[in-house]
Amino acid sequence: MSIDAHIDALDAAGKALLVAAAAAGPDAEVVTCPGWRVRDLLRHTTMVHRWATAFVAEGLTSYRPDGGETGLDGDALLAYVREGHARLVGALREAPAGLECWTFLPAPSPLAFWARRQAHETTVHRADAESALAAGPGSVDPVLAADGIDELLRAFHGRDRSRVRTPEPRTLRVRATDTGDVWTVRLSRDAPRTETTADGPADCELAGSAGRLYLTLWNRLPYEDEALAVTGDASLARLWRENSAVTWS
Repeated sequence: MSIDAHIDALDAAGKALLVAAAAAGPDAEVVTCPGWRVRDLLRHTTMVHRWATAFVAEGLTSYRPDGGETGLDGDALLAYVREGHARLVGALREAPAGLECWTFLPAPSPLAFWARRQAHETTVHRADAESALAAGPGSVDPVLAADGIDELLRAFHGRDRSRVRTPEPRTLRVRATDTGDVWTVRLSRDAPRTETTADGPADCELAGSAGRLYLTLWNRLPYEDEALAVTGDASLARLWRENSAVTWS
């Protein structure tokens, strides 16, 4: 995906998140994030948006902690989130291609990193907001979803801090049946190593549409979801569920 496509996805996801949050109300339970209400989700999301905006807009070249969560609620909180989202989208659209700033995952450039990361940050939290509604999380564009799976498997879980590990070498395959994308995740005592191939046998395969896989791998849907097929050793799917969470720190 291009930088512009990621920014467009961020823009759309943020607006959809706000629509869902307003419809659900601040007290509604966020089903995909146990213990959170919609206000908690909104406070977290706008904190992340404003934190990211500072790196892009100010060209910060070293880590800076977030500014903490706002205490706003109700309509004032919705307005604050809307403003923060618009500022982030604007900062990314206006940033020069040669932007230099701090990042924390591999990417072709800092601008490409922040556009991609915030597109998926916001798309996942859009699904969280929608989980507070009776209809549950809506669909995710297949191309965006495949890109987000790639970021999760090859970037986030390519880091030494990943907790998805096995005592003996095992292989988990992830297959997007609509886009044709395939990832082979090599598990061991070390951090996972993921290849975009289907070479060799796999101990477990998780297959389904890119959008369903995206929400499942981000732990927003159960892997037992009827739209997914799990073949082989299902304990590897459970291992992912129990150990793959990417937390804010």
